[in-house]
Amino acid sequence: MAHLRLDQPLVEKCREFARDIVQPIEQLIDTHTTVAIERATLRLIGVDGAIQSNGQWVPQVNLIIEDLRRQGVLGSGVLTWFANGLIQTKMTAAELGEAVANQKVKLTELPQAPEAEVRARALSLAQGARTYLIQQRDARDSLRAELKDQFDPQGKNGPILYVIVATGNIFEDVIQAKAAAQAGADAIAVIRSTAQSLLDFVPHGATTEGFGGTYATQENFRIMRRALDEEGKRLGRYLRLTNYCSGLCMPEIAALGAMEKLDFLLNDAMYGILFRDINMKRTLIDQHFSRKIIALSRIVIHTGEDNYLTTADAVENGHQVLASQFINECFAKHAGMTEDLMGLGHAQEMDPEHPDVFLLEIARAQMTRDIFPNAPIKFMPPTRFKCGDIFYSHLMDAMFNWVGVVTGQTIQLLGMATEAMHTPLLQDRWMSIKNAKYIFNGAKSLRREIEFKPNGIIENWASKVLKDTYEHLSIIHKKGLFRAIQERAFAEVSRTETGGKGHDGVLLKDSNYLNPFFELL
Repeated sequence: MAHLRLDQPLVEKCREFARDIVQPIEQLIDTHTTVAIERATLRLIGVDGAIQSNGQWVPQVNLIIEDLRRQGVLGSGVLTWFANGLIQTKMTAAELGEAVANQKVKLTELPQAPEAEVRARALSLAQGARTYLIQQRDARDSLRAELKDQFDPQGKNGPILYVIVATGNIFEDVIQAKAAAQAGADAIAVIRSTAQSLLDFVPHGATTEGFGGTYATQENFRIMRRALDEEGKRLGRYLRLTNYCSGLCMPEIAALGAMEKLDFLLNDAMYGILFRDINMKRTLIDQHFSRKIIALSRIVIHTGEDNYLTTADAVENGHQVLASQFINECFAKHAGMTEDLMGLGHAQEMDPEHPDVFLLEIARAQMTRDIFPNAPIKFMPPTRFKCGDIFYSHLMDAMFNWVGVVTGQTIQLLGMATEAMHTPLLQDRWMSIKNAKYIFNGAKSLRREIEFKPNGIIENWASKVLKDTYEHLSIIHKKGLFRAIQERAFAEVSRTETGGKGHDGVLLKDSNYLNPFFELL
């Protein structure tokens, strides 16, 4: 098996820098909560309805949390008030959620039960939710065992074929997803509607009018999961389902994805900060709670480092990708995730006219595989230099597929010849799957037949990227993550510690803060 001769002590120094960079953020995480975490907590214990207001459905969890925040009592945690409400009213969680959302019950005006009783009730609620998540996880894994699951975290079986659907209508998405599976796709990603990550609520029910994608809702998750399971049984192989777990509702999406048995979630520690201008503190606190849920449910995350190379030059800034991967790895481990759940992302985005570009792309892809040997690496296709020439685009995708199989990538998001022109149609996706199957089959054993020349172009480029990564992490280590991001450490994007969307949703935990999920997960 081909491997690069990398400076392993330097790799370990990079990991040491990442641990030191993340450590102050861990203190922030331990002492703060957010409105999204508190909403996710309610969803986990069974509050999932919505109230119609001015022609729109408003989630009950938003109404409950906003009321407590306005009263200035959310710092003690929603379960302090909700568990007491259950004790006093004798209602179920769903019944109390509806009553509070409709303002028929005021949580803060109810008599207060003894603290020990409230804490015991909160613990019981959290234990019940945890048990349910494990049951859903086990049911999903049982179906994987029954059917033929193509996925192997280390990519030993070759990359899995991963494609997207994005019609805006969940029922049309089902048709496209089934067609992709019939053509050979192993995993289906349902792209979210444009800018959903900026909504501070999760839409309710099945949706049919998304823009550039389909809204991520619990009902949409349920519809697609059921459809893929049915199609998988018909085809005799397991089909993996992906959605997007980022933005202002990151913990809620994680909870819904876990409850509806998703396999993959796009979940990154810094993506929302850099590319959606979501507040740093809000994002970093939310990613921790979301990843604790994801770890329990053994969902594989996909991180978003590939996006760095769409705004920064891919030849000159590959070290930013590796630096971010080290940081994402550290945040994930802090949340209890194991390496086989960390789908660290990277992309083939160098200028195709650059001399020896494929040698440089192989160097970066193999370096990622070698530095994170137990991780299910996710490889993203070329997009930055695509245009209306679909034949050239298709050739770029073919070479991307070749690099992927030669370097042992795990999850290969297939490029589309027409993606620079329109949302891919059924035949576009079929053509991309056919392309990948041809190359993955024809070159499936190539990486076991080749070696990299010592001190050759490939090894020297990988060594350069690793050294640049070390220097980059050294600078971030000295400045601290917040200041480094402000000074454009990643993707040429600057953000500030108190700027961005959602900063007002960050809350300092009171001394009596109550949320057993942090321990139970």
